[in-house]
Amino acid sequence: MKNLNGKVLFLDRSDINTDEIIPAKYLTEATKEALKPYCLEDLALSGFDPKKDIEGKSVIVTRANFGCGSSREHAPWVLECNGINLVIAVNFARIFRQNMFNCGMVAASLTEEQIDDIFATFANTETTCTTDLNMMVFTFSNGVQEKHYPFTLGPFDLELVRAGGWVEYADSHF
Repeated sequence: MKNLNGKVLFLDRSDINTDEIIPAKYLTEATKEALKPYCLEDLALSGFDPKKDIEGKSVIVTRANFGCGSSREHAPWVLECNGINLVIAVNFARIFRQNMFNCGMVAASLTEEQIDDIFATFANTETTCTTDLNMMVFTFSNGVQEKHYPFTLGPFDLELVRAGGWVEYADSHF
């Protein structure tokens, strides 16, 4: 199972599309790892510098409709190569969401009110998120405050995450 804990990268914008996650000009790279330096390269977000802000982060918290646009596995791959295995948002583009689970990663939906609370409480601070898949709770902490946010995952999505992805799941079940 992939790491679902760590420092949080806050991306305070809705509709971050797959071309912003990994620009299409890099889709010809021969390996997943070759995508790594281009993660979120074209993301237009005030104050965000992908060369400085991604390193050391393991979790993304963002707004609504993350992963919209072109369907491609490269978007979850580039996050994974950068150590980001958990994205928390109000909702996701359907294909992006499924590609995350197929890779053994988590695309978790929280309510708009929960996301607003996370941003209001923790954005602009060094924040850590811990995931408890048994209790289905995210714990956010910045050394001053700690808050818990319940979430749900479908049973099959949870199986994919625990297995490490679709290939690993299939290898152990078929």
